[in-house]
Amino acid sequence: MLLFSTIFGINNSMTKYNFVRSVIKWNQNSAYDENIIPGISWNKEDYNVRFGDDRVWLDIQEFRKKNIVAVRYEKTDSDGVVWDSDYVANFDEMKMTVRLERSYLETALKLNPGFSTPLFITMLIENGFIRKDGAFEVSNKPLFIDESNLSLLADVISGKSDSGLSVVYVSKTGLNENPVDVFALAERLKGIAHILVQESIVTNSEIGKSTDNRNETHGAIGIYFPNKAFGNKTCFYRKASGVDPLLADEVVRLVIQYGNTQMTEPIYTWQGVNNALLRERLEKKRAERLRAEEAWKAAEKKTLDILDSMSEKERDIRMQATAEAKSEADKLLEAFEDDEERLKNQIEELMIANEKLQIENQRLKNKIDSNNSIPLLFTGEENDFYPGEIKDLILTVLNDALEGLKPDSRRADIVKDIIANNKFEKITEKKAETVKRLLKDYDGLNPALRKALEDLGFVITEEGKHYKVTYFSDGRYHTIFSKTPSCKRAGKESASDIINTVF
Repeated sequence: MLLFSTIFGINNSMTKYNFVRSVIKWNQNSAYDENIIPGISWNKEDYNVRFGDDRVWLDIQEFRKKNIVAVRYEKTDSDGVVWDSDYVANFDEMKMTVRLERSYLETALKLNPGFSTPLFITMLIENGFIRKDGAFEVSNKPLFIDESNLSLLADVISGKSDSGLSVVYVSKTGLNENPVDVFALAERLKGIAHILVQESIVTNSEIGKSTDNRNETHGAIGIYFPNKAFGNKTCFYRKASGVDPLLADEVVRLVIQYGNTQMTEPIYTWQGVNNALLRERLEKKRAERLRAEEAWKAAEKKTLDILDSMSEKERDIRMQATAEAKSEADKLLEAFEDDEERLKNQIEELMIANEKLQIENQRLKNKIDSNNSIPLLFTGEENDFYPGEIKDLILTVLNDALEGLKPDSRRADIVKDIIANNKFEKITEKKAETVKRLLKDYDGLNPALRKALEDLGFVITEEGKHYKVTYFSDGRYHTIFSKTPSCKRAGKESASDIINTVF
């Protein structure tokens, strides 16, 4: 699962040598001994090399045709979880991607509250390898906004900024304090967002004038994304005073989530570079095979011309030599075919693996997007029978409970606020209505009714004179249908049993 992704420009001082050397230095200086690959001795002219073992390794690949170097660092934990850190530098376009992935676990959906972008980015910043992003330096420190640089903030809020990274604006609270630890926030979002911080509350009036009063105030934090279609976000400060760590976590989550949903060109990914390299090798093998076939045809024609001018004995000797040469050529061509088939299979495997990852990421993205902007409750041991089921059931319960709550009460306002901000699709209600409709005139289980119930997730089995209808094969949730109902109300009663049990 993709945990983090960003792309930024690099300076001319970032050569291939400096790039690979930085990655190796990052690994060798790790604070965790289990992350370090022992015995790395790198020949500075070798850009196609692998270090490590099956548990932890570093692989460097150069794609000369596109002037790209890609590096993957992979570590497998003792519990089998696989971590991949990918660094891809394009020296024609002078851009670089940094991506962090981990094998899928349900807990990966919840961003670690203390998550910070990779330390490797700090190394790049400190060595001056990252190019300026529009008007902003890419930094792990905040930029304070006062009267002298007010136009930077105004351009961001008005949509005139040419920044390729997100911009986070932190306004001062009513007590002229920062609502979050802005230095920690800048460190956590280095390489994926610029952190702008209001220097003092006294600039409220000037900022308001320059932004048509669209700026955040009273400790609110605005997140301005480069992709205008994504929309901007405002996170509100809800404390009376002091730093709000939950607010910082919310901002980090939203920025990281935005970065992960942006499309990355395949050539800027480890798999994309490897796929391109395999295709290039395949093309070379095909060209070699074509040249070999053409050479053999030319040699064969030349041999026939020579044979016409030879004696019978000489012809026999030449024919034997030709047969031996043909045998060797056939072996060579067969080797070409084997290599070609192997490369084809490798490409196919990469494409299948990439497609699976895209499907997984889309499914996880849908699940993440269905969550509230601030985690309110944590899920327990129950899993969704279909995407969004648990969330929809909870919202249904809250919606039903509203009728029993006193209007304009705190309880009612909170419940309404949660329902309004969680995309309540009423899936459960729609399914219940479908069951009522299907069983309204039930007089036996015909093929059409069986198919409709199965489409809703029910598994139907026969038990003597009855049908047992089980929801998603979970034995806790089942009801009984009579094969030959004795009254007209049988369908309505069965529908009521199902709705009370699973909806």
